[in-house]
Amino acid sequence: MPDPLTAPRASNPAVRFDGATARLGGRDIWSGVDLTVEQGTFVAVLGPNGSGKSTLIKAVLGLLPLSDGHIEVFGQPPGDGGGQIGYLPQRRNFDPGVRVRGVDVVRMGSDGDRWGIPLPWGKARRARDTRVDEVIDLVGASSYADRPIGEVSGGEQQRLLIAQALIRSPRLLLLDEPLDSLDLPNQGAVATLIADISQSSGITVLIVAHDVNPIASALDGVIYVAQGKVVSGTPEDVITTETLSALYGTPIEVLVTKDGRRVVVGQPDAASHHAGAHGSSHEHSHDHGGHG
Repeated sequence: MPDPLTAPRASNPAVRFDGATARLGGRDIWSGVDLTVEQGTFVAVLGPNGSGKSTLIKAVLGLLPLSDGHIEVFGQPPGDGGGQIGYLPQRRNFDPGVRVRGVDVVRMGSDGDRWGIPLPWGKARRARDTRVDEVIDLVGASSYADRPIGEVSGGEQQRLLIAQALIRSPRLLLLDEPLDSLDLPNQGAVATLIADISQSSGITVLIVAHDVNPIASALDGVIYVAQGKVVSGTPEDVITTETLSALYGTPIEVLVTKDGRRVVVGQPDAASHHAGAHGSSHEHSHDHGGHG
């Protein structure tokens, strides 16, 4: 298949960065970014803590104005097509005492622009309720959606939040660290769910991740952010000794296992598990305020 991140301009991509620079606190987070994300592809945004991964997502959302260059989302400036984007912010845990039902958390995805005021009875409300049931079924949460969200597991909470992000039938789904804090079985299950939704629904997915291993087999592309620079392409193109050494400005070695998994060794800032080294470390993201 063509490289999902470098397709020709005529292809009307989901996201396009042209010479984009983001600046916060008087310093460039990343600069001169040129990349294209094709519609219907599943792309991971990787890189160490503080490199600018979450900043990139905020720029796509139109929450962070660029200091130079521009971004297009489905051919429009960021922020102009909010209904086309589903967004799941960095993971939060619900306290066990939270009594709001999972189904009501999902429903908030459609009621948010009315500050949670329910739709009046009628066709619109019936259509909304039907859609709520559809997305809950899509993420496999029907058996526990009526329970208080504080009582279900972390993986089940994450499925309900993904359903919330899907309720308006977005064309682009932005997921910021959706696997963070989940154990390995739940990481694999949620990653498979996201990949299946992308493939079956044709939704473009940008997923910020620390560990690419749970999603590696399903990825169409990779965006790697480090030291103010961004490289993009297929996983085979980006996660290589040559590319990562140039990106970090220091020798990085990438090994390819017999099953095709890529493992980075001699890495700065725990880069190894971005490329699939199992259990090498467990960073917790602190990429708030645009520094991720």
